[in-house]
Amino acid sequence: MEETLSVDLEAALNSLMPEAMLWFRRMVEINSFTTNRDGVNQVGALTAECFASMGFTPEFVESENQEHGRHLFLCRGDASLRPVVLVTHLDTVFPAEEEQKNDFQWREAPEEGRIYGPGTVDIKGGTVLVWLQLQALKRVLPALFESTRWIIAVNASEEVIGAEFGKRTAERAPQGARAVLVFEGGPREGNSFHLVTSRKGRALYRLHGHGRAAHAGSAHAEGANAIVMLAEAVQAAAQVTDYERGLTVNVGVIAGGSVVNRVPQEAFADMEMRAFDPLVLEDGCRRIEGLAVGAVSEQGAWIRVENTGTSPAWPASPETIALAQHWEVAARALGIFVKQVARGGLSDANYLCTLGPTLDGLGPSGANAHCSERSADGRKVPEYVEPDSFIPKAMLNIFALKSLLAGG
Repeated sequence: MEETLSVDLEAALNSLMPEAMLWFRRMVEINSFTTNRDGVNQVGALTAECFASMGFTPEFVESENQEHGRHLFLCRGDASLRPVVLVTHLDTVFPAEEEQKNDFQWREAPEEGRIYGPGTVDIKGGTVLVWLQLQALKRVLPALFESTRWIIAVNASEEVIGAEFGKRTAERAPQGARAVLVFEGGPREGNSFHLVTSRKGRALYRLHGHGRAAHAGSAHAEGANAIVMLAEAVQAAAQVTDYERGLTVNVGVIAGGSVVNRVPQEAFADMEMRAFDPLVLEDGCRRIEGLAVGAVSEQGAWIRVENTGTSPAWPASPETIALAQHWEVAARALGIFVKQVARGGLSDANYLCTLGPTLDGLGPSGANAHCSERSADGRKVPEYVEPDSFIPKAMLNIFALKSLLAGG
């Protein structure tokens, strides 16, 4: 039976691929940089059109930030059931000027087995893979498709990670979700596909150095150097990093002072901290915030610590590991493998994992997300997706969904 299903699904997916690639190209050719509101909304409208033939009802929801486009929720099936939530996003990190400068656009390179372009793997390829696998499921397993409550949740501003989209999604799944499946790109190693089961959380901080200005030549001793004070705090913050516990602190921006003949009275440093374990992240936060306690130099310079944002960790819960088992079983049935991995980067999974068991990396394979440059020596290669990964990844996801949904 599994062998017959595999043959039927592969035939359906192959017949659907030409149309999938047409939708894909249309999406990629629209610039949807996060703050290009019109472009993001155009991709949203196109995505709604793409799924309309399967009976999905679109709902467009305005973002709280008026610079961002509208979130999109595509729903079908019995609203009284707990849904399977399929997650993707509309925006990319590439302004139109950057795309033009680097001639970064849809470009098929069959000799390389790649399609280049903005959002090809992050994440417009994931959107198309959702369409492809649902179309095939509808053709080959129509009863399963029709009996399931589906919500395709499409973020307008994922690239500037925040809690808003997670809240809007949760409002549409008040009973929680049977599964939350995120279609960020899924790397492969030979015959093995990555399956993301956890992501680090993040805390953002700004360290403010406060001093006292003075003439650097005639009154140096009367000054309190904010930069020197800040430098000591930055060193202490960097030492909070603990690789054994998966805790990292990165000081990314530092600035202060105005001219060299003046003792600087102000300076600041921006940093981020990440960890997989929420308790480890919490401990790191206490240590960073503790840098302000008693931090006053002999000259009177002092440190103030400001938390400028947080993103929750997504730890690998028992429910998520149990969900991943459906993909393990599906892989064995197809003669391939999955590799469970943890990622340090953020995604919508960080905010949606409280809805239900969550998996990420379910999109097609590719590389170099967020890169647009190409160099003659080949050291710089722009974002691309591997089109030959669509069908095997769709097969894997469909087999796993069949196993999950058949279980009730």
